[in-house]
Amino acid sequence: MVVPVEPSADQSAESAEPSASTATRPEADPPRVGRLRRIAGAARANAARTGLAAAAGLALTLAFPPYGVWPLSVLAVTALSLLTRGVTWRQGAWTGFAFALPFFLWLLYWLNGSIGADAWLVLSPVEALYFALLGAALAVVGRLPWWPLWTACLWVGQEALRGRWPLGGFPWGRLSLTSADSPFAPLAAIGGQPLVGFAVALSGALLAAAVLTTRRARVGWAAVLVVAAVAVGAVGRFVPLPTAGQSSSAGPAYARIAIVQGNVPHAGMDFLGRPMQVLDNHVRETEKLAAEVAAGRVAKPDLVVWPENASDLDPYSYPEVYSAMDTAVRAIGVPVLIGTLTDAPGGRYYNESIVWDPTTGPGAHYAKQHLVPLGEYVPFRSVLTRFVTALRRIPVDFAPGHTPGVLKVGPAVIGEAICFEVAYDDVIGSAVDKGGRVLVVPTNNATYERTDQPEQQFTISRLRAMETGRAVVISATSGISGFIAPDGKVVAKTKLATAATVEERVPLRDQRTLADRLGAGPEWFLTGLGVLAWGAAMLRTRRRARS
Repeated sequence: MVVPVEPSADQSAESAEPSASTATRPEADPPRVGRLRRIAGAARANAARTGLAAAAGLALTLAFPPYGVWPLSVLAVTALSLLTRGVTWRQGAWTGFAFALPFFLWLLYWLNGSIGADAWLVLSPVEALYFALLGAALAVVGRLPWWPLWTACLWVGQEALRGRWPLGGFPWGRLSLTSADSPFAPLAAIGGQPLVGFAVALSGALLAAAVLTTRRARVGWAAVLVVAAVAVGAVGRFVPLPTAGQSSSAGPAYARIAIVQGNVPHAGMDFLGRPMQVLDNHVRETEKLAAEVAAGRVAKPDLVVWPENASDLDPYSYPEVYSAMDTAVRAIGVPVLIGTLTDAPGGRYYNESIVWDPTTGPGAHYAKQHLVPLGEYVPFRSVLTRFVTALRRIPVDFAPGHTPGVLKVGPAVIGEAICFEVAYDDVIGSAVDKGGRVLVVPTNNATYERTDQPEQQFTISRLRAMETGRAVVISATSGISGFIAPDGKVVAKTKLATAATVEERVPLRDQRTLADRLGAGPEWFLTGLGVLAWGAAMLRTRRRARS
């Protein structure tokens, strides 16, 4: 049934014939003037909203390493929640984009200083588009009861999508990365980084609800909402984070591990210098460690970890590379995990770690599974290299590995994630599920040496420690290398752009956290709630429009 609608005053005025007096006095057309005023007012409101959203996005960046002002992450969510309340979904989408673009331009500025401005200026707005979807959804679910809960769920959903699609996703910039030193961090042991991000977003949305309630002169309810926002963060203080090693059939409770950071000739895309130069640096540092052990000044380690790209040549193809590695390993007399490149079918390379034994030589190995698009391979090469000239400096693609990173190195069963793989939940989860008792992250941050990227990646490793209940060993070519306890505390940390050798007694653990057992379950559950809330809000809006 069609319900007739009476024309509005504006419509009646538009359809009426003008009188002689109005024909000679055009400025006396109130409907048209009123419409122009409404348009101008809307433009001013949108400009103010855009500016505030951009400022909130910049504030969010300050919550991330190396700045680490973590309360700003909560307040940034509060700001975006308020700015998307009571607006259309289109306005919400624009507000989300205006929030995210300056955020990513600052957060990912390390791309500009390492790979190039074109890569930085392409990736940042692409990542901001996911926040446009988030902003549109927030504008819709803001009309529902319990909207702070649905807001937090949608933040998780946005991060889940961005971390998986396209080309395997890019999870950099998750809310959890702001929280390694906050009360929210221990929640990672229960539901992983998605639960940490959910808690941060929920606290921020509850504060937004408190602001709106105060404006309605309901101070008592506003106080309740503020208390609830604080309580969400305080819950993490009650989550236990054990740190002791555990003896088991898999091996001893502790292992003494040495990290070798050989350094590189210079930072940037061409960090390797001449062939074998970086390899020689790591051989030299390993031989120094062996001399210290022989002199009794340093305890002999159970195993040694070299970083990713400690060698840029395949030891199986170059006898001089094989000989240099074998000499270093025999000198220290314990197994060494060596990061190197090896040949793959089709003229490609594997980014591998090889377990090199002082007696039997090279043995088990792990090839990086989650390759970095536009870093280790170039999708749509013929098209993208026209627009991003830096990609022409990646002439050969890498090939992905297909097995979890679990290796027996001396007395320790390690779970390995190479470089950026530490940011991907599935890589870490499979390494722990298959028996990894300590997490090892060989990495090469020389490309990003004088940027914020090494600190950001180091902080992700701290969250992984809390999430999995495992110590984390990071070995970098030029820094930052270090040891992280299972509760996320930093035990030792090297400086950037230096050669260094660090050794620590590291706990080996078998007990799995609840987050390990649940895997991606919490993320899918929270994302599903957010999508259902969005769907319910859309149906509700359509029903009201029809009636």
